[in-house]
Amino acid sequence: MPTTTQAKTYTIGQVAAMFNLSTYTLRYYDKEGLIPNLKKDAAGKRAFSEENLATINIIECIKKAGMPIKDIKQFIVWCNQGDASLKQRLAMFQQLRQDVLGQLAQLEETLATIEYKCDYYQQAVAAGTEASVKAKAHNTENVHD
Repeated sequence: MPTTTQAKTYTIGQVAAMFNLSTYTLRYYDKEGLIPNLKKDAAGKRAFSEENLATINIIECIKKAGMPIKDIKQFIVWCNQGDASLKQRLAMFQQLRQDVLGQLAQLEETLATIEYKCDYYQQAVAAGTEASVKAKAHNTENVHD
């Protein structure tokens, strides 16, 4: 006698824990149409599939990259269009890559300043005063002028 196996599904609470999101956020994503093919069980509760989890993973990735929800919606629309929108999706990710590279460059500059200040204050703590470190920093700046 053949048996049918149902695909594993996850509750909204389980998915929220997996992605460190609130259930409110997941309901919002669903309401906004960001999670295509999200089914509900017999009790009317959302039943997230592996496909839904993959979609949420991409949403969270591009959201962290700074993409606004309206653009994420457009991306989902393009995904639902299939192969007809491949060029638009490629262009979107190429632009997103450029944006993230710019953010990384800014973060590297910020990190360099923070590292400088860590070194500066380590020296000041070791010397017991900031005065000598300031003088040394001022002399170094004059050498580079």
